[in-house]
Amino acid sequence: MKTISSFKTESESNLKRLQQKETIVRYKYINEVLRETQTIDIENAKDLRARLDRILTHKVWGYVIFFAILLLIFQVIYDWSQYPMDAIDTAFASMSEWVQTNLPEGKLTDLLAEGIIAGLGGIVIFIPQIAFLFLFISVLEESGYMSRVVFLMDRVMRRFGLSGKSVVPLISGTACAIPAVMATRNIENWKERLITILVTPFTTCSARLPVYLIIISLVIPDEKFLFFNLQALTLMLMYLIGFGAAIGSAWILNKILKIKSKSFFVVEMPNYKMPLLKNVGINVLEKTKSFVVDAGKIILAISIVLWVLASFGPNEKFNQAENIVTTQLEAEGGINTFPDAEAYQAEINKLVASQKLEHSYIGYMGKAIEPIVEPLGYDWKIGIALITSFAAREVFVGTLATIYSVGDAEEETIKNRMAGEVNPVLGTPRFNFASGISLLLFYAFAMQCMSTLAIVKRETNTWKWPAIQLVAMTAIAYVAALAAYQILK
Repeated sequence: MKTISSFKTESESNLKRLQQKETIVRYKYINEVLRETQTIDIENAKDLRARLDRILTHKVWGYVIFFAILLLIFQVIYDWSQYPMDAIDTAFASMSEWVQTNLPEGKLTDLLAEGIIAGLGGIVIFIPQIAFLFLFISVLEESGYMSRVVFLMDRVMRRFGLSGKSVVPLISGTACAIPAVMATRNIENWKERLITILVTPFTTCSARLPVYLIIISLVIPDEKFLFFNLQALTLMLMYLIGFGAAIGSAWILNKILKIKSKSFFVVEMPNYKMPLLKNVGINVLEKTKSFVVDAGKIILAISIVLWVLASFGPNEKFNQAENIVTTQLEAEGGINTFPDAEAYQAEINKLVASQKLEHSYIGYMGKAIEPIVEPLGYDWKIGIALITSFAAREVFVGTLATIYSVGDAEEETIKNRMAGEVNPVLGTPRFNFASGISLLLFYAFAMQCMSTLAIVKRETNTWKWPAIQLVAMTAIAYVAALAAYQILK
């Protein structure tokens, strides 16, 4: 008679292997039975959902409708947000002037007016447009349409080594690349997941939006083309360029990466429903709040550092700026060359501020990197903004707002300060069409976010891929910006 012990499995691992084999055989049998007996004729579905799906996931009309929805969103973003943006810009300019006028003179007042208020104003101004962007994305998700987009785009993604599931991170990237990279965890295939992680930062995130908006407003005329605003069309084009760069890079990586893989695409198609205003409102509030709070911390810290670097200098050219400027003006005829004493004093104040900024610590830092960025159409001020924006892309606008406001007590908006910048060699506006397009392309392709690099390292468990990502994206950005400026100038 056999004992009970003789029937025991040799080990736990053997038991698990047997269970796996049994499960595979069972489901294989079920699939064969279903294949022989079950028939589903999708064409016979006559309800409203089926009719909408046939249109929204159509191989032609589906893409046309999706493109039209995107175009409408960007047009509305520009039209609806213009008035609140102007009000916020004017309010921060007035606040800065009030602080300069009513608080005691001194470095603390200057820091508050020229550093903190100017820096924060450079990000708060974009809250309306960012909120509207999140509003429309939330409505599309709540209504069930976004799942149709995922299904629709799977046809395209397969040709580039991705799947429809890659659309979720790519679309999530319009808010922030960090959660978008984390969203790739639902992609089972490692090769598809790795490619999606590497290309997701190309999609235009909300941090790029402030840069795009301020540059577009400076170099693209506020005019209509057919029924659409040229600035809105340009903004949509930037989103398409980012998405196109992601897809193109994915195709190249799919050819280069020698990783054997096989994947299946399954997506749930939820019922269509009216978006709940409560859910949409909470989503918009939370994401906008997160953007402002996270960006605000970085901008506040960088604005203070920038103000200190711009308000102090290492030599007499900074400390004796007023004497140097006055001597130069006197040699050129002094007050006699101006309509009145007030105009003469205003010119002195302007030249003193410029002299101090150029010979401050930040001025010398900018001059050191100017040879690198000058072929792109940038000066040392923009070069400083490029460096600081590596902490976060949106810091670019706050940096320029801080630099341009140092020593300037006039009530002037950030946009007007940037529009008033002049190329000292050519005598033309610093932000012209050529340099503006160059900047837009640089930020479309550059990896200007150290937080994203950190999350890529965590998701891939190595510094190899984020290092490759940083070098490749920076090189692409530099070459694209260089080509654009040299062709357009």
